[in-house]
Amino acid sequence: MKDVKIFKATEFKNIKEIIYNSVKLYGEKAAYVIKHKEKKEVVYENITYKKLLEDVNKLGTAFFDMGFQKKRIAIIGKNRYEWALAHLANMLGGIISVPLDKDLQYDELENSLIRSKAECIVFDEKLADQIAEIEKNGKTSLKEFICMSKIDGRPSIQELVSKGEDLLKQAKKEYLDAKIDENAMSILLFTSGTTSNSKAVMISQKNIASNIYAMQCVENIRSTDTNIAFLPFHHIFGSTGMLMMLNQGVTTVFPDGLRYIKQNLNEYKVSLFIGVPVLIEAIYKTIMKEIEKQGKTKLIKIAMKISNFLMKFHIDIRRKLFKQVLDALGGELRLLISGGAPADPKISKGFQDMGVDIIQGYGLTETAPVICAENKMALRNGSVGVPMLNDTIEIENPDENGIGEIKVKGPNVMLGYYEMPEETNAVLKDGWFYTGDLGYFDKDGFLFITGRNKNMIVLKNGKKVFPEELETLVNRIDLVEESMVFGLPDEKDKNDVMLSVKIVYNEDEAKEKYEGKTEKELYEIIWNKIKELNKTFPRYKHIQKMILTKEELIKTTTKKVKRQEEMKRILAEI
Repeated sequence: MKDVKIFKATEFKNIKEIIYNSVKLYGEKAAYVIKHKEKKEVVYENITYKKLLEDVNKLGTAFFDMGFQKKRIAIIGKNRYEWALAHLANMLGGIISVPLDKDLQYDELENSLIRSKAECIVFDEKLADQIAEIEKNGKTSLKEFICMSKIDGRPSIQELVSKGEDLLKQAKKEYLDAKIDENAMSILLFTSGTTSNSKAVMISQKNIASNIYAMQCVENIRSTDTNIAFLPFHHIFGSTGMLMMLNQGVTTVFPDGLRYIKQNLNEYKVSLFIGVPVLIEAIYKTIMKEIEKQGKTKLIKIAMKISNFLMKFHIDIRRKLFKQVLDALGGELRLLISGGAPADPKISKGFQDMGVDIIQGYGLTETAPVICAENKMALRNGSVGVPMLNDTIEIENPDENGIGEIKVKGPNVMLGYYEMPEETNAVLKDGWFYTGDLGYFDKDGFLFITGRNKNMIVLKNGKKVFPEELETLVNRIDLVEESMVFGLPDEKDKNDVMLSVKIVYNEDEAKEKYEGKTEKELYEIIWNKIKELNKTFPRYKHIQKMILTKEELIKTTTKKVKRQEEMKRILAEI
């Protein structure tokens, strides 16, 4: 199954080749739509593929004129056209792009800039004060500060595009003629984490181009699609996804914020997007709440049974049956690509049942990012699909259940961690990248992730418990917003571990469904459901202790729980 090539695909060596090819194929088509709010009026501006390349070449020419050939330019801000423009101008000119998370704390941001040795930063105007403070401190290598919009005292992207236009008229063609070394570092990307343990991953254009080719071979992304850029571009899945959309001739729009998901899906008639499970679950819950409000829950369940029965005979009436539900989301939504964390199989099935395909993928920053994904020929609930056709995946030292560390070999594996040779040598061995994730293959070659190696809980009897596996089930319990499973020293046997869970409950749901109940009463309600859940597990997986709170778990900016930090808080509270 691994070598299946479902769709026609062209392999490119670098991003410059990809963008020039897309302009040739889709020149007059909209690559991006920008929404402008002028007083009470809303105006939509279409940026064609042709104009996109013109803007990229003008900006890149200005960058070269400022002396940034083969230097490093950092980019920070929300997803917007200017972000994409700066990143592409870097990539097409051989400038190293350093995407940074706009939600970093000041110290982390400054530290990342120092470590990256960036000489220029392109920033969102909302971060102007932070950037001014960084400039004043003078600890970084930054020489130039460019704002994505026009503000006093700073050059703007638009001004540089105009400057580049003048330079091109003067036949300054060094940028246009720049040769790309696809094997050299092109992106320096920091993994989420604190300043002390975040790693700067060195990614080449070959890494990304090979990954785009592998995805193009198996994923049904069409030039007629409209994509909404939910996933932050500073995230490797967001930036590779952005380039994948341009490769396929897709039109990309920008969200107004999580509160406006439903409105934006309707406004732009969105047909696909890449998102993390939290976002996809939020959309699913919105749909289900609407169905519940209208008193149609029973009707929808019956419709799903009818639809699933007919699908056995290859009769697909899902989008007709659930037209009203899909119309509430713009009527065009057909494909969701989920990554960054395991998706809830129940929600994946719910979307599939309504005629919206949901594809789950798996990868890491270090693999640019996708190494495994589902496709229309390879769907299995709960799995992350099958290896990409140019990747080889193996399980290192599998136990009696076939579970071991996942390692991968392929053209998308990073060059290494920047200025961290020991950390690089710990994960790159004999051409293999050791992911630190645990998983197993089923008999048909589908990969299942069981958890992170460092999170695994080993009991006194040698049994292994993967907290992520239990958390997926705990999170389905009524009232549970999120959870973290961990081990505490057993009160009866200090050499053993007592499985425990910290649960954050949903206040709004508690008020709606259990009005007037105290937190103590809510604790009992949830604890009784945990005890019911325990009955479905082998005894060694039984959760024996629960902590209940309404305070959010400590997370990275990419919404992954910082388990070590959370454990420190739990132990301090205990």
